[in-house]
Amino acid sequence: MKVRISVASRPGAPSRDLIIADIVARTGIDEAMIDQLVRTFYGSARVDPLIGPIFENRVHDWEGHFARLCAFWSSVGLMSGRYHGQPMVAHLLLPIDTPHFDRWLEIFAATARDVCPPPAPSHFLDRAHRIADSLELGIATQKRETRPKRTRPAQISRSAQAATGTR
Repeated sequence: MKVRISVASRPGAPSRDLIIADIVARTGIDEAMIDQLVRTFYGSARVDPLIGPIFENRVHDWEGHFARLCAFWSSVGLMSGRYHGQPMVAHLLLPIDTPHFDRWLEIFAATARDVCPPPAPSHFLDRAHRIADSLELGIATQKRETRPKRTRPAQISRSAQAATGTR
């Protein structure tokens, strides 16, 4: 007989709802903020001369894309478990490289600072850097290339750690 143990059913383990509530209490992030961040980011990214054409050539259902990305950022930012896709697979065939990831991070950082009150931008930016690093490394590995490790601005990583309790 198989016994399935979920996070919520283990003694002493917090439920997903408690984890989400803790993140919301510490950062102020909620689903509405995520939706505003995603839509505002893509408003800027779509017109960017470097990364805009990539989105415009690949995304044909923007509302569906927004829904998928909101689920992604909910999973990443709130630990909600809403996203069930494969980001690496989605990015492997795109014509993107280090300058694209750098620009994505620049636009994302500016957007997070514009639409989110502190400490939410730091929480999002810490995760955005991890995502960019992971995707860039995966793409480079697929191409059998090496990439130097991206340097994160010190104030982002330190403030993100303080705001989110990460190390």
